Amino acid sequence: YVPHLKKWYLHLFDVTQADLNWENSQVREELKQVIRFWKDKGVKGFRFDVVNLISKPELFEDDDRGDGRRFYTDGPHVHEYLKELVRDTGIGEMVTVGEMSSTSLENCIRYTRPEEHEFSMCFNFHHLKVDYKDGNKWEPKEPDHEELKRLLMQWQEGMQAEQGWNAMFWCNHDQPRAVSRFGDDKKYWKESAKMLATSIHLLRGTPYIFQGEELGMTNAGFKDISEYRDVESINYYEIMQSEGKTRKEALDILAARSRDNGRTPMQWDGTEQAGFTDSVPWIGIPANHVTINAEAEMADEDSIWNYHRKLIALRKEYEVIADGGIEFLFQSVPDLFAYSRFGAGEEILVFNNLSGRELVLPEAVSLRGCSRLIGNYEDGHGESLVALWPYESVAYRVIKRK
Repeated sequence: YVPHLKKWYLHLFDVTQADLNWENSQVREELKQVIRFWKDKGVKGFRFDVVNLISKPELFEDDDRGDGRRFYTDGPHVHEYLKELVRDTGIGEMVTVGEMSSTSLENCIRYTRPEEHEFSMCFNFHHLKVDYKDGNKWEPKEPDHEELKRLLMQWQEGMQAEQGWNAMFWCNHDQPRAVSRFGDDKKYWKESAKMLATSIHLLRGTPYIFQGEELGMTNAGFKDISEYRDVESINYYEIMQSEGKTRKEALDILAARSRDNGRTPMQWDGTEQAGFTDSVPWIGIPANHVTINAEAEMADEDSIWNYHRKLIALRKEYEVIADGGIEFLFQSVPDLFAYSRFGAGEEILVFNNLSGRELVLPEAVSLRGCSRLIGNYEDGHGESLVALWPYESVAYRVIKRK
């Protein structure tokens, strides 16, 4: 409510982020002008934040089943507005990615299928809720690998069948660090960071690397509420205690869940402020920046950074990785994320152990006629793959079918 105007406005997010009225054609024209401005500056791509929430229905009723998102997610005119925006700004040949909140596979197919003339690709977040207890972000649990696989497979296969395109990622500014969340940031830090990279980079879709992910940056490790800056984290610290959690329990949950984990400064080197600034940064820097930093990673031939470079080079070298089909293997084994990329007479086999335990395959995979493309352990599998080490990841090119 704005007192001096005596009017209300809608904000789905922060009070400073008013929802714009896309029903108004003049508003849509202004937004097109914003895009044209940056396009004229030479910008070659655009990311659209929670763009599937722009169309609201003419409906004014309480949501007796949830928080209201079912009324405004993938709204009645969203595809119409996006087609108009892309057409009138000429960004159809650029890279465009839409961030989609609580969306559906069916809608993301429409958002990204070339014939629809909307976006190049889109982000969805369903796979990043597999460690929420009963869907609650602030009730952590161990990641459900079976559910993680199910969701990744569903979106890979669904998009493939209908010519849609996924933006693949583990990390962003709203998420904890992947190696702390889905890997092991202590004993198997390097191995699990590389495994997570392999699992995403060799899928069908466009992989994204969030700043510091290529270095293996971990969660921040903050110990006190005074170290946090994220308003959501600060609010939930109080809410959790009001609901009966102790101060320590609330801080432990923040350490695992806070968005600030992904918002600490880039760790360039091992100096006091990680080479990010000579002054005092707005938020603290993880203590492990002394060893986890760009300078150290670039000097280490076996580093996570160099491993990412190899994955990127493979995608450029092998068309089957960039554009081939995908088929999933050993689907019933929860901790084994394995798949085949195929096309134009080529095939690549990818095996990822999602766990910190040795994993024995249900049946041996013959490696005769295969060449190893990349892996995070020394190659020791010989002519057949029978087991994977903790967080092991390995990919083979099938040279000759047997």
